[in-house]
Amino acid sequence: MNISRRVLCAAALLTAASPLGFHASAAPSAPKIRVGVLKFGTVNWELDTIKHNKFDTANGVDVEVVYFAGEDATNVAMLAGDLDVIVSDWLWVSRQRSEGEDLTLAPYSTAVGAIMVKEDAPIRAIPDLVGKKIGVTGGSLDKSWLLIQGLAQRDHKIDLTREAEIVFGAPPLLSEKAVSGELDAVLNFWHFCARLEANGFRRLIGADDAARALGASGPVSALGYVFHDKWANENPDVATSFIKASAQAKKLLAESDAEWQRLAPVVRAEGRELEVLRDRYREGIPRRPLAEEESDAAKLYEILAELGGEKLVGEARHMAPGTFWAALKT
Repeated sequence: MNISRRVLCAAALLTAASPLGFHASAAPSAPKIRVGVLKFGTVNWELDTIKHNKFDTANGVDVEVVYFAGEDATNVAMLAGDLDVIVSDWLWVSRQRSEGEDLTLAPYSTAVGAIMVKEDAPIRAIPDLVGKKIGVTGGSLDKSWLLIQGLAQRDHKIDLTREAEIVFGAPPLLSEKAVSGELDAVLNFWHFCARLEANGFRRLIGADDAARALGASGPVSALGYVFHDKWANENPDVATSFIKASAQAKKLLAESDAEWQRLAPVVRAEGRELEVLRDRYREGIPRRPLAEEESDAAKLYEILAELGGEKLVGEARHMAPGTFWAALKT
């Protein structure tokens, strides 16, 4: 399975920059990269793959995973300078740049949530959601929810916030309520959707479907590895080495079912559920040139700014230049 050209470019840059090469072991003094993640987040699957297969040491760096209980805590630690890398979305990065921070992003995954319904549910299209009880993860300003609302309004003149009963809640709780039949439909994060898919649910519409319908030309990374421009500029080999290690992990996860079997305890899934999670993860590996993703993200930003307003994006009505790491465009 092919990996994106931007990653291959980063790999070429690393070959020229690092005298160690791809397969040499890191010296004891290998630069450490502190990566902050949620303890049970899906990013751990890739980071575990990096560490287990020593993709970091092979590229002359030492990835140290630092666990946090919530996204806000990782963001605060990043802004305080306590971490080198976190995972967040381009909306947050753009807002921080607009407010004076020098954060930038390297795409991590295009996997996004979807509205899920039971396989035998009589709900086949957005208009069928009228009058139904819908669970929504992430709150009223969740990007996936806003995009689906925007599509419902544009194509069907339906205001889902008024014409359906919306219930906000935590991902596991909403999935449980959907399985028990307390909800007619649920919009959840991609990995919860995959687990539901493995247990008798189907996708009604994904946030990626809504994004394309609203103007994106292809998949846009929902999340990326976020770091400071200053850190990347001062440590270009280290930053590029981390991106290369990530690409190697993605390549292995894209090609090796055995690696997924090894990861099963980390993923906390087996059988059909593990297979669906594996397949959806693979679908979410970014493969487009960075310039294309950046262009589409800029289009979606303006739509989201209109839908979510200042509470979502702050005062900036356009995506901040430099939101996507410029080094990956070469």
